[in-house]
Amino acid sequence: MKSIILRVLCLVAIVSPLSLNLGSNVSALGQSRRQPPSSDQKKNKRPGEPQTGEKSEEPLPPDIVSKPQEGEKVTVVTNLVNVDAVVYHKKTGRIMTDLKRANFAIFEDGVKVDITNFATPEAPITISLVVEYSKLGETFGLYASNGMEPGQYEVIRPTAMFLSQFIKPSDYVSVIAYDMRPTPLTDFTNDPGRIQQVISLLLRNQPAFTETNLFDALKLTLVGGRADSVVLEDSKESKAEYSGMVAVPATRRRAVLLVSSGIDTFSKINYGQARKIVQNSGIPVYIVGTGNLFFKKYGDQLGPTDSLTGFPGRMTFLQAANTLRTFADESGGAFYPVTFEGELPKVLGSINGMLRSQYSLGFNPGEPDGKTHKLVVKVDVDGDGQYDDKEFVVKAREFYNAPKPGGAAAAGVSSKQ
Repeated sequence: MKSIILRVLCLVAIVSPLSLNLGSNVSALGQSRRQPPSSDQKKNKRPGEPQTGEKSEEPLPPDIVSKPQEGEKVTVVTNLVNVDAVVYHKKTGRIMTDLKRANFAIFEDGVKVDITNFATPEAPITISLVVEYSKLGETFGLYASNGMEPGQYEVIRPTAMFLSQFIKPSDYVSVIAYDMRPTPLTDFTNDPGRIQQVISLLLRNQPAFTETNLFDALKLTLVGGRADSVVLEDSKESKAEYSGMVAVPATRRRAVLLVSSGIDTFSKINYGQARKIVQNSGIPVYIVGTGNLFFKKYGDQLGPTDSLTGFPGRMTFLQAANTLRTFADESGGAFYPVTFEGELPKVLGSINGMLRSQYSLGFNPGEPDGKTHKLVVKVDVDGDGQYDDKEFVVKAREFYNAPKPGGAAAAGVSSKQ
């Protein structure tokens, strides 16, 4: 009891002179991490993959056919572009679930295209939950709560709530925590016991590093790559290859749920590369923004730019929110900057509703030209021939990047830059 009282008194003493010493408190949090030996063995399995020693290949979604080696490179099939769409009423927020192909229209650069593929929102979901688990995020949560609870609860609370309340037996979920680098905690599972292990793991541990490499985490989640072995698999190998969400069959509803402040410290890829990966994947990214209460309470005490110790300034917080909003909008997801704990049930309920109400649309993009194309999905709910833009909102991906002509285009495949 004495130790708890002393801890609270120390936190209160720290909060008052925040503008003077907040940056210095955080500057010493980072430290180097040993690079373990690597291995070429692939560890993770996609939902539905046979649990035997024999290798089997899942059919890739039509929009992407191979894993990129760099952030800006994504390979696509040119004869189909996938567009997942959610339709809801502007005023009431009611999600429309009984629409048909004839109710939708897709416009590519302002020109209407024929919808060649259509599926109703009946398939189970496969979701990757990506959690910022760093000392920087812990600091935001600690100060926001005035030291009344551990700072990492700000990211653990929505993570645990979603895993325990919204994942059904037919769904699959993977969890990736990131600080200096992304670390898979569990590969795709629908085992309630494994899900509880993930929650317990986050609760029992504390963040190790200050760095928050968001862009690297999104790259691994969406298109795969080499990363730490899955923590809960207790693998003998320190590294493994991961396929990413694009390897999940398009017959399932796919999405990413990101719990993050949006701040990126020094990822190996930059914002532009991460943005293209999000655009090209065709997978909606739903985002719970953290750090909002901290910024509202202490933003006027922060400098306009980052301090000499590296603590984020006001501009960094604003850029982070804009980054998250862009990722959500361009992927067809949604961004919720959460300020208070009481908002979480409604926010997570809305995300769950949209996840389970995605219409899968597809169209033929024609000959590749290597350009970025603007996509707009419109809906005619009542079938009267007039688009209901003023009354309903359609959440769908806003861009796709066509492959360059030539090269592998003769076989229907080309690299997308």
